[in-house]
Amino acid sequence: MNRKVSSILLIAFVIAAATSYVVYRVTQNQLRRSAQSAPISIPIVVAVRDLQIGTLIRDVDLTTAEWVGTPPKGALVNKDAALGRGVVSQIYQGEPVLETRLAAAGSGGGLAATIPPGMRACAVRVDDVVGVAGFVLPGMRVDVLVSGTAPGTTNQGPKVKTLLQNIQVLSAGSNIQKDAEGKPVQVPVVNLLVTPEQAELLSLASNQTKIQLVLRNPLDTDTPETPAFFASNLFSESGAPKPPERPVVPVKKPAAAPPPPPAPVAKPPEPTIYLIEILNGAKRSEEKFKDSEQQQPQQ
Repeated sequence: MNRKVSSILLIAFVIAAATSYVVYRVTQNQLRRSAQSAPISIPIVVAVRDLQIGTLIRDVDLTTAEWVGTPPKGALVNKDAALGRGVVSQIYQGEPVLETRLAAAGSGGGLAATIPPGMRACAVRVDDVVGVAGFVLPGMRVDVLVSGTAPGTTNQGPKVKTLLQNIQVLSAGSNIQKDAEGKPVQVPVVNLLVTPEQAELLSLASNQTKIQLVLRNPLDTDTPETPAFFASNLFSESGAPKPPERPVVPVKKPAAAPPPPPAPVAKPPEPTIYLIEILNGAKRSEEKFKDSEQQQPQQ
């Protein structure tokens, strides 16, 4: 092989090697950019079936699924972190299991798992009247009224008073789920979510007075001051509550039209003055005369 052919082969080899290196670097940069721009997926724990409030989670209730992108806040990535814990907020099939939907570890399931720290569940015996004809259902808000004879007020008869306001119903009988259809459910006992002090009041009221629950709109969070009424107030016009008076809106009278301007008084025309020049020889004088007809008033 002569020297010229060897040089050509060497140059071709160098060009091919350089081209291969450039292609390799471009390909690697594209792959790296694609890997950086592609969304990251991580495995998280999801529910296999609908999990109702109070359910104690088992291994067959959970599975793992790939979540593309940023996972929800508090999502569990390990099934062991959810096993044996109670559900405090309903979890639907295929929905991620969040830490906020589960009770604390070791608290178990059922109604006790749904009670927030520092609160209590107080049972109240109900009937058709107390339970508002069966419409006191879990998740609703009620006011608690008590009626009875107060000590030292026997001459005024029984008394009724609003004891507690805006209290959440935890359960109705053995049901701790909300009724989507709102059908009446006859139950003997309802559990109310109250503070320890309110639980003491309810316990005392259930033994000494008659309790009645009053339904309220869950969006109405006002707690107005309500007066207590005796039985004697029912027959007293002064003591009975009066309906709220309507605000009196002052009626503005229309402004009176301004009086018409007075008619201008016609002024009499000024008399015409005539100037007469009198020549008497070398003497010269002037005399002024007014028109006597203009001075006469009009008849």
